[in-house]
Amino acid sequence: MLRHLKWSFHNDKNFNRQLISLVVLITLQNLISALAITVDVVMLGFINQSLMSAVSLAGQITFVLTLFYMGLATGAGVLTAQYWGKKDLKTIQRVLNIGCIYSIIISCVFYGLSFFMPDTLMQLFTKDGELIRYGSSFLQVISFSYLVSGVSQMYFSVIRSMENARFSAWISSICLIVNILLNALSIFVLCPGDPERAVIAVALSTVIARVLELCCCIIHSGNKKINFKFAWRDMLQHKLQKDFLKYTLPVQGNYIVWGCALTASTAIIGHFNADMVAANSVASVVKNLAIVFCGGLASGGAILVGKYLGKGEIEKAISAGKQINAYAVLFGILAGIIVLIIKPFVFQIVNLNEQAQSYLSGMLFICAYYCIPKSINSSTIGGIFVAGGDSKFGFWCDTIVMWGIILPLGYLSAFVWQLPPITLFAILSLDEVIKSPIALYRYRKFKWLNNITRDLSGAGHELVR
Repeated sequence: MLRHLKWSFHNDKNFNRQLISLVVLITLQNLISALAITVDVVMLGFINQSLMSAVSLAGQITFVLTLFYMGLATGAGVLTAQYWGKKDLKTIQRVLNIGCIYSIIISCVFYGLSFFMPDTLMQLFTKDGELIRYGSSFLQVISFSYLVSGVSQMYFSVIRSMENARFSAWISSICLIVNILLNALSIFVLCPGDPERAVIAVALSTVIARVLELCCCIIHSGNKKINFKFAWRDMLQHKLQKDFLKYTLPVQGNYIVWGCALTASTAIIGHFNADMVAANSVASVVKNLAIVFCGGLASGGAILVGKYLGKGEIEKAISAGKQINAYAVLFGILAGIIVLIIKPFVFQIVNLNEQAQSYLSGMLFICAYYCIPKSINSSTIGGIFVAGGDSKFGFWCDTIVMWGIILPLGYLSAFVWQLPPITLFAILSLDEVIKSPIALYRYRKFKWLNNITRDLSGAGHELVR
């Protein structure tokens, strides 16, 4: 196995073509998803800094819900990729239906919390009354988008894992354009100079875009090549549901542990001062946009590794893992360079006071270095490991690193040692640096080389008769 430990760019043109095609399309959708989350924040910044900060904090609730979607979608995507390798479309349809049912349940919970308890949720992130008021109004309206978003995300994940990422990229693009146009109409035409109405109108724009997205998925699912049909009875497929939970729950736990830790980090910063919150809002947007190709590489690589494992092509899976890791280092370096290049333009776009700009300058330098280990960890922990059923590693890694090291250090730095704001931000950004050598060591153990498919043909016939 020693010959497989080195990373290199090999000359398998078919693999490179498949990988790059998936990476470009998934990156486009990830970029659009990132923009969809941040476009409200950025556009409300044209009105005032308080609105931007309030919606950024309120967006943490959507972020946590998105983590649930990502966990479920990853579990569905892992099973879909491997069953796609076997060309078992009936089982793929059942995986989609099981994922949709769980996502609907979770969506309803978040809708209830956001609609009926918005003030309580906002108080978790800030004590500023103005931010709580704006954020609560935004949460109550945008909560309606939660009721439709989950099903769309499951459908996109399954379609992508069947190597059809083009549809999800197109639909996400259309819905983003609709969202931006409606935001512009709300901010500059319908509610100019009226922050109370503007924040509600912007949230409503996002709801409309998400409803449009779901409608497109429903129409697409009925075409002859796909012909997916929703069926509650697929929950009765116990073996498949057991597999779904087996590979989804650790990933779900990983996302929740990691995401809640990021939310806790935001809360620490939120209780520091308002200028720090504003700077962190912008830095998070820039960082997320810069590493979007890294996420596309992780997802696209996972699809191909899963397909090879489902077909029993172990050597191809190993070769794919080497190639993906080589690209991960390259993409991480490029992402860091992009952060530094666009830094001057960021200051021209956002409207921050002098102190917030000072914080943002230091944060962006830290984000540039953060991109490299983040790219490596995304491809290994979030891509290759999960594709091969080794999903528990990420959960334990983030639990120990984030909750055992980073957050205690962050709390002490902010409230006990009272370190400078940029030092606090640097400490809160150390998690990916700590995880990288651990992830690479795990990668070289090759415990991710697993075929997790079953022969469900008999059970399937019984269910559909």
